[in-house]
Amino acid sequence: MKKTKLIQIYGRVQNVGFRYAAVQKANELEIKGFVKNMPDKSVYIEAQGTDLALEHFLLWCQTGPSWASVTNLIVNEVLATEFVIFSRK
Repeated sequence: MKKTKLIQIYGRVQNVGFRYAAVQKANELEIKGFVKNMPDKSVYIEAQGTDLALEHFLLWCQTGPSWASVTNLIVNEVLATEFVIFSRK
């Protein structure tokens, strides 16, 4: 069964390739959804996939790409319509 996670990531996460790397990791794990930069300099992700894929994706989000520095990660699970792809916004 697919689940959807809303993920808010704080720290040095913009201008470090976080969105690009998140798309690559999501595609690798067959996760659908999107990632976008927020005005407060955080990164927001809606990710949909299997429990195992989301577990791996959340572990990756705790550090992100090598130039990022994640200081806080907030995750919520929601019921949502099904995504078709994973994209940057």
